[in-house]
Amino acid sequence: MRTGRLIQQTLIYIILSAALIGFGFPFLLVLLNSFKTNAQIVDSIVSLPTSIQFANFAIAMDKMHYLRSLWNTILITFLSVFLISLFASMTAHYFVRNNTKMNKTFFFVMVSSMIIPFQSIMIPLVSVYGQKLGWIQAQPQLTLIFMYLGFGSSLSVFIYHGFVKGIPLELEEATLIDGCNRRQTFFKIVMPILTPTTVTIGILNILWIWNDYLLPVLILQNAGQDKLTLLLAVKVFSDTYSTNYEQFLPAVLMIVLPLFLVYMFAQRYIIQGVTQGAIK
Repeated sequence: MRTGRLIQQTLIYIILSAALIGFGFPFLLVLLNSFKTNAQIVDSIVSLPTSIQFANFAIAMDKMHYLRSLWNTILITFLSVFLISLFASMTAHYFVRNNTKMNKTFFFVMVSSMIIPFQSIMIPLVSVYGQKLGWIQAQPQLTLIFMYLGFGSSLSVFIYHGFVKGIPLELEEATLIDGCNRRQTFFKIVMPILTPTTVTIGILNILWIWNDYLLPVLILQNAGQDKLTLLLAVKVFSDTYSTNYEQFLPAVLMIVLPLFLVYMFAQRYIIQGVTQGAIK
């Protein structure tokens, strides 16, 4: 009995260690090569740097306008996540507390929209919001936030919907009897209860929006250097025939590092939210 458990735990550690190496090896390569020159990178990508080049980071920050691109990314990401969390929670609460046939249909349509691939609608999307309405030319960043709100709401409403059903209706009715209106009941009672869910949804959407490339390149590619996100700003290190790796890799590391830190500090909320969802 004890031997079987020991073998099982050993196999689990072996599998987890292999997964850690598999997922961590690319990041380790980026980290090692960020301090090398182009000649050292071409010579061997797995060797330790013979001379550490800290200047690579300063040059990369200057060329890609890192601080400005970082601010654009933070603004777009967190404003989008805030709007998604706010409207998705309100929509899910309305669907649960007003369980009519029409609302069931709307909820089904919203959830079903998640299976539509983005590639199938990106050309009509740009045509309508660019050529027809002119939003992309007038306010590209606000248009991008608006699109993230639309594309991110379906999954968020679906997740919130399951959690709202676990909140006792009597709790909200007691609040209404005490003199609160429905808006106060939602923001003072329901939203605090949904905090673990909100954090989980927020982190998932931050990971998605921060790492998204296709939608920003469609909306922001002609908006000017001062409006680019980090993933678009790194294009300055590449052209048709070559890539300046000694500056490109430090830029990639600086893009990944803020998100990595956020995830490390907030990962327990993801586990908490998923666990509570499973229990409910």
